Amino acid sequence: MHWLGFHDPKEHSSDLQGVTLAQQQAGGGDALMTQGSLVLELSLPDPNRPEVILHFAQDGDWALNLAIRAIPGGGISFVLQQSGRLFHASLNASHQGRSGRVRLTYAWDCGAGEARFSLETEESHRFQLAEFQAPCPWRYQDLRALLNDGPLREVSDSVEFLALSSQMEPIGPAPGLDPKSLVATPQGYRPVEDLQPGDRVLTEEAGEQPVLQVLRREVVARGMFRPVWLRAPFFGLQQDVRLSSTQRIVLQGSEVEYMFGKPAVLVPARHLLGTVVAQSRNLDDNLFTYCQVLLPQHLPITVAGCAIESLYLGGMRRDPVRLKASQLNQVARSRLPEHGPPRFPVLGEFDAVILADRRVA
Repeated sequence: MHWLGFHDPKEHSSDLQGVTLAQQQAGGGDALMTQGSLVLELSLPDPNRPEVILHFAQDGDWALNLAIRAIPGGGISFVLQQSGRLFHASLNASHQGRSGRVRLTYAWDCGAGEARFSLETEESHRFQLAEFQAPCPWRYQDLRALLNDGPLREVSDSVEFLALSSQMEPIGPAPGLDPKSLVATPQGYRPVEDLQPGDRVLTEEAGEQPVLQVLRREVVARGMFRPVWLRAPFFGLQQDVRLSSTQRIVLQGSEVEYMFGKPAVLVPARHLLGTVVAQSRNLDDNLFTYCQVLLPQHLPITVAGCAIESLYLGGMRRDPVRLKASQLNQVARSRLPEHGPPRFPVLGEFDAVILADRRVA
């Protein structure tokens, strides 16, 4: 298990068992974590005023100062002073589209001599990152303190969760289907987790299409990672399916053409919460796993009777920095497709709710 701990600032609750176990296995005391990721999600604060998002500081032999701040104009400032070294970056959240929620990740790998600070939005193909060289390791006990309420840490009310992973977490395009989701293939419906590169799936527009890659990722089931239950029989579903909040559904029909003047639209699952067609439920586990298929073209696949977007890469294959930071970093660039801009518009929350209500009526 690579997720070692998480903290919910609003509930003042933490799960640090994984951090404690990893520290013990590394020798206890001042044991160092040489690779990992600190992940947090928040709703963007007022862009016109500065605000502390996360601040953690201590003095002594292991002096440390981490400050992540929102700065006027929509920027996010990252400053890390550690072992006499200074790492600094500024990313601009205002360039990331309409989303009001972002995910910030500081990931480091001392063995590889690299680290990065990244900003992702609810549109997973949109992200920014800054790279650093020769990062410093963290003491496990400092990470425990950072993930817990205490005098050394200040955290904004806008932060939804903080989480710690023992690996450099990928950023960018991410899978969004429950592994048990049934995908239409020439042999009938098959769980997406059973598909392999070279298998074929059915698409309404282009018939059979080969699967290039099947992505699988375990995440903390909080924030943008929290699953959304899409309920049958709405949208042609033959059974309920679980999607990530960022997974987009493809809707078409006379209402779509009448309301939007397009043959189809893309609807992020999160926009359907609050309607009768979707629900958010509590999970027994803090973790959840998602899968998704990558096709040569950006085409919808049929999942339990409903058209759902396959993985969208855009032009990421032409950007080696972004590709290296993604979950596809082990795939040769020559084997990755290039997807043009989505052919269908992406609906905002208001339009998505209106469309869903019309479908139900």
